[in-house]
Parts: sequence; structure tokens; C-alpha cells
Amino acid sequence: MDEAYIDPTKPRKKTGITNKHHFQVDCFNEILDWLLQKLDSRFNETSSQLLVCSAAFNPRDSFHDFNVDSLISLAKLYPNDFDHVELRDLNAELFLYIDDVRGDDRFANINTIVELSQKMVATRKHLTYSMVYRLLKLVLVLPVTTATVERIFSAMKTVKTKLRNRMGDDYMNHCLICNVEKEKMLKVTNEAVVDRFKKIGNRKY
Repeated sequence: MDEAYIDPTKPRKKTGITNKHHFQVDCFNEILDWLLQKLDSRFNETSSQLLVCSAAFNPRDSFHDFNVDSLISLAKLYPNDFDHVELRDLNAELFLYIDDVRGDDRFANINTIVELSQKMVATRKHLTYSMVYRLLKLVLVLPVTTATVERIFSAMKTVKTKLRNRMGDDYMNHCLICNVEKEKMLKVTNEAVVDRFKKIGNRKY
């Protein structure tokens, strides 16, 4: 890696850099820039802020990433769920919450937000810190509101083609469900479908 880098397109011209410099700067940094551009084009500023702020709930390493300011900023993105008075109370509740869970051995080995919510319910802390738990539930549904919507828009291009451009809304919704939830649809047997149609009424098969 410390040898001089040779440009395949100009093998006789000296580049003045090593192979290590070429891969670290020219290749690696360009890939990072490309990935950042893709992320910026895919997620708007609000979506990015949601993802960054929700990371403050991460319970790993004794809640190492916990940040009150980030969680308050996250709550401000949900004005219908937190008014001005509740935001003030949430700020005080977050400090009490983090001191409590860090000192509770039952929360020591939790690694995901899902496990955190389950443990809060099991220990009944979701009642003590009701606003914190409300914000945690909003974080839990965040992946559904982002990833699933993206999947549906991608599936719509496959389902609604030029040959089926007059498809009705109900029929399109049913086709999208079958396309997006393929794993669940595979569990539906032919017998179950036949039985469902039999219950609807007399039909010719």
C-alpha cells in the first residue's frame, strides 16, 4: 500500500501519491460523498432530524446516547401530542426518568428501544413517566411511517402500470397490500381463500 500509485489510464505519468492515499482519499471519500448525497435526496430535513433525535432514546451502554435537548426537539415535532405546558413538564420528567433507569438493574442489559418500552411496561414505569413513554411510542412507530411508505410508493410503480392505468382505488389498495406484505400473503393457503369465497355466496368454480 506504500508503493506509488499508477493510474491505469496513464501508466507512464507519475501520480505522486501512494496506493494507500488513492484508496483512502480518492475512492473512500468519493463513496462517502455519494452516500451522503443519496441520503439527502431521499430524506428531507425533518425526517433526518427525527432519526437523529430518536437515537437519544438508545438504551445501550447505560443510556450513553441519552440527550434531553434532542428528545425535547423531537417532541416539538409532534405539536398535536405535546403542547407548551407538556413540553415543560417533559423536560423535568426526562431528568427524573434517566436517573431512575440508570440506577435500576432491570434496565442494565437492554439494547433496543423495543426492549426498553417492554421493560417500562413490565416495571410499570410507563405510568410514572407517562410523557416519556408517549414520546417513546412515537419513536417506535417512526420506522413504519418512513420505511413502509417508501416501500408502498415503490410498489405502486409495479402495480399500477400503463396497461392498468384505470385501476380503482380499492382494487389498487388490495394489490399494494399483497405486493408489500408478501411474507404474510405466503401464509394464506388456497383452502382459506376458497372457504372465504364460499362464505360470500354461491359461486361457480
